[in-house]
Amino acid sequence: MQHIKILCIGKFKEKYWEDAEKEYLKRLGAFAKVEVICLPEAKLSTNPTAAEMEAAIRKEGESILAKISQRSHLIALCIRGKYCSSEDFSDYLAKKATEGVGEIVFVIGGSNGLSPAVEERADYKLSFSPMTFPHQLARVILEEQIYRAFQIQSGGKYHK
Repeated sequence: MQHIKILCIGKFKEKYWEDAEKEYLKRLGAFAKVEVICLPEAKLSTNPTAAEMEAAIRKEGESILAKISQRSHLIALCIRGKYCSSEDFSDYLAKKATEGVGEIVFVIGGSNGLSPAVEERADYKLSFSPMTFPHQLARVILEEQIYRAFQIQSGGKYHK
């Protein structure tokens, strides 16, 4: 069974995001061991300078990298990532399983962006869209797409 870790900066602020996540994590339990780790957002002043923003992103990046083993396959969700269809995403995850990748780690940075050090460490960079989404929504979209990927692999009826 594949191990998937989702590392994200910040916690859900609304219950409906938590409810959506619980549902997808429950569904994913049949296919993989999924772990979600929320790391704290760096504190910023009301009107942060560019240097403060950069320092906050760097600090968040350090906390992310501290949670990733060298053997983990890291997929960073970021603006500079590649777009792919649900089928292509499913194929990618299946290929990693076939290659014997034991742990896939997805990273969702904070609202100010993802550390360049995390992007550099990433084995793959993924973007859902050129549009901007709230980080809480991006997390639920990711969980849904991982579930959809496993459904595609298993020939399930979910993906139609």
